[in-house]
Amino acid sequence: MRPKTNYHESPAASVDARKIRWGIAHLYSSYNNTILTVTDITGTETLARTSGGQMVKQDRLESSPTAAMALAKKAAEICREKGISGLYIKVRSKGGHNGPKTPGSGAQAAIRALSRAGIRIGKIEEVTPEPHNGCRAKGGRRGRRV
Repeated sequence: MRPKTNYHESPAASVDARKIRWGIAHLYSSYNNTILTVTDITGTETLARTSGGQMVKQDRLESSPTAAMALAKKAAEICREKGISGLYIKVRSKGGHNGPKTPGSGAQAAIRALSRAGIRIGKIEEVTPEPHNGCRAKGGRRGRRV
């Protein structure tokens, strides 16, 4: 008698899925800096923390894609040492009631560098804070006149 198999996935795929230890990469990307914090799957214990300022000497280059690639490579190295082989990525930008809601130039470069470093990427989620009509936006009653 043949064993029951799930026809939606191969037996080899289920074996690989058990070997992967997942973590969460919190990627904050503004126009001035890029910060990557890797935590365990619960989000309580920090495993790796890197920023653009650790990679470059000039302040203006902290948010550059080059610095983001370097910090992602460093974080991937630390993750590999601690046994994390897959990451769920949460991308955040400044947001809120006054900040830009689009991530800086380092976000995409960091994600690409993580995948090139051999880290499996689960899902990429956008967690930029959205205002719920709390503070009054700047610009006055008629908005900013250009």
